[in-house]
Parts: sequence; C-alpha cells; structure tokens
Amino acid sequence: MRASVYRNSVFRLHPATTAKASKITNHTRNIMSESDQSIGFSAPRLVAKKVLAKLQHEGQGAVVRRSIGRSELKFLDPFLMLDEFSVSPPAGFPDHPHRGFETVTYMLQGGITHQDFAGHKGTIHTGDVQWMTAGRGIIHSEMPAGEGEQKGLQLWINLSSRDKMIEPGYQELLSHDIKTAEKDGVEVRIIAGKSMGVQSPVYTRTPTMYLDFTMKPRTQMHQSIPESWNGFVYIIEGEGVFGKQSSSPVTAHHVLVLGPGDGLSVWNRASMPLRFVLIAGQPINEPVVQYGPFVMNTQAEIDRTLEDYHYSKNGFEMAKYWRSQ
Repeated sequence: MRASVYRNSVFRLHPATTAKASKITNHTRNIMSESDQSIGFSAPRLVAKKVLAKLQHEGQGAVVRRSIGRSELKFLDPFLMLDEFSVSPPAGFPDHPHRGFETVTYMLQGGITHQDFAGHKGTIHTGDVQWMTAGRGIIHSEMPAGEGEQKGLQLWINLSSRDKMIEPGYQELLSHDIKTAEKDGVEVRIIAGKSMGVQSPVYTRTPTMYLDFTMKPRTQMHQSIPESWNGFVYIIEGEGVFGKQSSSPVTAHHVLVLGPGDGLSVWNRASMPLRFVLIAGQPINEPVVQYGPFVMNTQAEIDRTLEDYHYSKNGFEMAKYWRSQ
C-alpha cells in the first residue's frame, strides 16, 4: 500500500527512554494486586500513549485511518506504519514500489487482489493474511477484488540492515489456516506468535507477535508479551479497558502504545463485543531513514534506492516494462 511521499525522516530512540521505562515498570509492579501469577505474567503493561487514527486519502481514491506513521506517532520500533484501509472500485492502490521492510495485509471485509512485477498474483479475502517481504525491491498493485467496500489492516514492519536487501518473498495464510483458541468468552486468531498455548507457523524475520482478539461482553483476558519488545493495541470495534482496571474505556480506531512490562490485561465491561489486534515486536535499534515507500538506514542508501528505481536496476530491473493488468 502506497504511503504519501514526505520529506526524509530520521528516527532514533530518545535518550530518556531507559530511565522512564524503569520508573514505569516499578510503578506497574507495585499496582499489581493479581501478583499470584494466575494471569501468566508479573509486570502488567499500562497504556503509555493513545492516538486516534485519522482519515486521509491514499493511493487512487482510497481512504485510510492511519495511526502509526502520523506526526503524533511517527515510529514504534520496529513498526513503521499501521493503516486501517477502506476501498471500493474503481479506487485502489495501483502500481507502486517498496524496499527495505515488510508489509502485512489482513483483510477484515471483502478482498484485495495483488500483482507484482515478478509475476506473482493472488487475492486475499476476509480473514486472510499476506505477509510480504519487500526486501531489495518490489513493485506491485493492490486493488479491490469485488464490488462494495473492502476493508483491512496493513502494517509495515522494518527490517534490520542485514535483511533490507534480501530477495522478496511472501507468506500467505487463508482464513481457515489461521490457528485459533478460545477461553472464557475470549477468542484469539494467532497470525504470528503464540497465545493460549497455540503457536502460529508464520516465520517473522523481525520477531513479531500479531494476535486478533474478540472478547464477549463482561470478559477479561491476560496475554504475555516478551518484556524487551515494543507493543501496541489497535481497536477495531467496541470499547475496552486496557492495562489496569481503573483505566477509562477506549473506543474503536485508537492505537494504544503499551509501556514496559511482560503482559497485557484487558477487560470488556460493555454490552457489545470488543475486537482488537495486539501487535508486538523486537526493536531493531538502528537509524531509520524513510522516503515514502523506501525505508533504509542512511540518506546515502535512500539516494541509491531512488537511483535504482529510476534506472530499473539492483532489484528493480523489471520495473521498466511491467504494468499491472
């Protein structure tokens, strides 16, 4: 999915992060009344930041709600962008390039047809996932597969410097192949990582957890998260209480950045179901220089990428003659 081309940006970890994280972690340990280990972790993550995804136009007539990748939340290592997209024919995301990261497209409603310049073509439908490693270069299109509104989430995951120029690749999961688990009114679809003792088969080059939870009214859930990873929640529908029981409920289309800890607790006190994705990943801790759909480590690498794309070389050789059908 094409992101608007904006001025080059460099992101680095703030020097005060470590001290602040230590302070918050101590606080969360102190407030834990459920420290009997029955929830599976000892340091609950609290909500460190809340951002409302705002509507903007992308591609050709498409509309997205962007949360990560906005000025309020430019980057959450290793995550570069999160869009909740909505597209109806003839709108879509025509031919556009990527280099240096992965895209994860998860369909919530309808279907999207993908084509790329290496000859790959396919359609993902409701509940399906396409995990695309752009690596050294991909040019592709993503267009609605049917009439009416097609909805989904697209996440951009950064790649480390050693992986940015690998050959492109795909992992596609059909909805019926995605493992699920259920307990006490809480159902989870395990796209990547592990939940309720069930492990996803997806290989994550940048170690990543991607879980889709649906909670019935008046239920709660507790999910472990690797302590060294950065994590966030994106609420798809409903409202819930995240982090601690005294927090105020948060509604759909918000992204919640989670503070330090080794797990997350959520309560659905509403009369309607709550659906959200919980995503976490191992930080790469490298400089990020981004120019629209190209994400590298230095400005020199971005300049070289623009040259490669312009002259159809070093991964973009087929760009000169290919057009999607």
